[in-house]
Amino acid sequence: MGILKKNHVASGSFKVGNTQLQLLQAFLGTCVGVAVFDANAGVGGLIHLLLPEPVSSWSVDQPEKYATTSMPLFLKQLFDQGATRENMQAVIAGGALVGPLTPRDMSLDIGGRTAEKALEALEAEGIAVVRSETGGFFTCCIELDMQRWQCRIRPAGFDAADRNADESPPARPDVQQAIESIRPIPQVALKVLRIIKDGSYPIDKLAEEVKKDQVISARTLQLCNSAMFTKRRDVVSLDHALVFLGQELFIRLVISAAVQSYYSQSGNGYSLCKGGLYHHAIGTAMIAEKIAGMTNKAIPGVAYTAGLLHDIGKVVLDQYIAGVYPMLYREFQDRQSEIIEVETRVLGMDHTRAGELLARKWSLPAPLTDAIRFHHRPEESRNNNPLTTIVYLADLLMSRFHPGLELERMGTDHLTDQMAKLDLSPGQFCDLVDLIPGKVFEPAMETTETPIDG
Repeated sequence: MGILKKNHVASGSFKVGNTQLQLLQAFLGTCVGVAVFDANAGVGGLIHLLLPEPVSSWSVDQPEKYATTSMPLFLKQLFDQGATRENMQAVIAGGALVGPLTPRDMSLDIGGRTAEKALEALEAEGIAVVRSETGGFFTCCIELDMQRWQCRIRPAGFDAADRNADESPPARPDVQQAIESIRPIPQVALKVLRIIKDGSYPIDKLAEEVKKDQVISARTLQLCNSAMFTKRRDVVSLDHALVFLGQELFIRLVISAAVQSYYSQSGNGYSLCKGGLYHHAIGTAMIAEKIAGMTNKAIPGVAYTAGLLHDIGKVVLDQYIAGVYPMLYREFQDRQSEIIEVETRVLGMDHTRAGELLARKWSLPAPLTDAIRFHHRPEESRNNNPLTTIVYLADLLMSRFHPGLELERMGTDHLTDQMAKLDLSPGQFCDLVDLIPGKVFEPAMETTETPIDG
């Protein structure tokens, strides 16, 4: 009997080590994962690549994100620990298409080009590729067993045993009852939303207002000291946080702390890992904020909030999801449907509609409500709000380049049209991918230990 440690390799990073009871994992959509090992030397590792090559001059500050700059670093570490070229084997996976491609959209085949660059690096070193599963539209998980030096590729998000469970249709969810059971949004969060909207609330009183809610105060301080936001420690009070972080970041942390309590209500439904819904929401918020700043099509703080709240409807439906995993899996695999279509067929309600009902109950501003309702299909919004398109793109980037956090599948039929609304061309899609924050999602994929028979 031993303890197998499961260690997540986040996108834009790699891990290398010697023989041990450890399973390295990477969840892949459009990203590419490469496992390389020398069983004779007892050395191996896994790399999780985000893009084929740097997209700008400042990208070189994060070389681990790109195949052309990260693969040499990864292979050098393997060589330094004793691996030899003639005994090394490689397995490559991922590189799924962003969506159905037309000739003018070939610039969106990021995964294919990343896989090509990774293969070129392996071929240049004379390392044999014993298995390659790239392309398609599905997410997968690549795993390297560092005890037995075995590598496998499996579908991500569904346990095989779940597919044999009872597949009887569920009763139609009582969405209204589920909405009523969700706690009202805290008053301090509403005040923060007003600040973001029009700046009418005096900022010098914000810290005092936050202090009145002990739970949000504690969570705000926790986020202030987290690697996810500041990568620095020792913010000891809300007053200190406001001075040290500045007004804009402090406001984002307060609204993030307020929303965290809702996403933590979710159990084993949409979340595919601990804190999956929340980490997906945070990632979408960060990317939406950056897209807003890049395009000047929305106020960055508003875009952050819209990204944070976009999946709030999943909190409403979460209790009904775990029991219908087999049906969801079949719908995804057989019909290749996006998630809102599957939710409607299986549950009679999708999370964007449920989110809209909750947003109206909370009296959220119209632009936020629109982004919640139409973030999967912004072309259906009658308001033609660029904020909704920004959230759609941010959500798509998270679902394609950070899978494994929550149950998600998005349509891309109108992707280039939506990018055009923001004055973006398909050729700039790599620039959007480069906005994805690096290494902030590792806490969601905590190392876990599983007893195994020796």
